[in-house]
Amino acid sequence: MTASGPLAGRVALVTGSGRGLGRAHALRLARAGAAVVVNDIGCDTSGTGNDDAPARQTVADIVAAGGHAVADATDIGSLRGGSAAVQATLDAFGRIDVVVNNAGISGSEGHAGDDDDWLDTMMAVHLKGTLGTMSAALPLMRAQGWGRVVNTVSEVALDMRLGPAGFYSMAKAAVWSATLCEAARVDGTGVTVNAIAPGARTRMNDVMYPDGEPSIDLDPDHVARVVEYLTSDDAGDINGHVVFAASDAVREYVTWRRSDTELVARIRRDLGLR
Repeated sequence: MTASGPLAGRVALVTGSGRGLGRAHALRLARAGAAVVVNDIGCDTSGTGNDDAPARQTVADIVAAGGHAVADATDIGSLRGGSAAVQATLDAFGRIDVVVNNAGISGSEGHAGDDDDWLDTMMAVHLKGTLGTMSAALPLMRAQGWGRVVNTVSEVALDMRLGPAGFYSMAKAAVWSATLCEAARVDGTGVTVNAIAPGARTRMNDVMYPDGEPSIDLDPDHVARVVEYLTSDDAGDINGHVVFAASDAVREYVTWRRSDTELVARIRRDLGLR
C-alpha cells in the first residue's frame, strides 16, 4: 500500500468486498492509496447467512500491507441500508470519495410471475442497495466537487445471445439504467457515475466451469484494475459509460437507434410507411 498513490487521501466504500471481485477492488484501491471501507455481511451466493470473517480478512490484508481499512457489516439490501453504509464510511474516515457498488447475489433463474420474494430479494440487493449508496453519497461528492461511483452490471442484462438469467438479468438491467440516469444528473460537476460489466471467475459463477479452469485468465484483479482507473483523476471525463472487462479485454457497451435494419424495413412495408 502507498500513501502517495493516485488515490492518496481518498476514501472508498466497496460493497460486497469480503471475497471475489469486491475483495479485488478493495485491495486495488487500497494499493492506490485510498482508505477503504470493506462492506460485507458474509452471506452465501443466494444471500443467506452472516459471517464477518471475509470482511475482517480483507481488512487485515490491507492493514498488513500498510493501508487503511475498516470492516462494515451493514446489509445494503435496501435504500436505507445503502445510505447506512455511506454513513458508516463517514463515521470511519470523515468523508467519501469513491463508491464501488459490487455486492450481489445469484441463484435460481426465475421468470416473471414465479416468485415475489425472490424477485424482491434480487432487486433489493442489486438495485436498492445501489440507489441507496448513490442517493447518500452523490450530494456529498457534488458538494466537494469530486467523486467516483462505479456500479456493477452484467452482459446478460441486455444481450439475449448469452441466454436467459431471469430475475438476475432484470435487476442488472435496472442498475444499468440507474447508472445512466445518475450520470446525467452529475454531468459537469466533477463527479462521475459509470458501470463495470465484469468477467471473472468467483464463487458467484463457479458453476459455469464444471470441467475445471476456463480457457482464459479470469482473475478478478483484471477487472479491479479497470475499476481503479475509473476512480482515478485520469478518468474525470468518463461519465455515463458501461465498460466490460475480463482478462486483458476491455469493451464498451453502447445503445443506439437505427433506421436501416431489416426489422424497420419490414414494419415500414407492412404498415405502408415511407
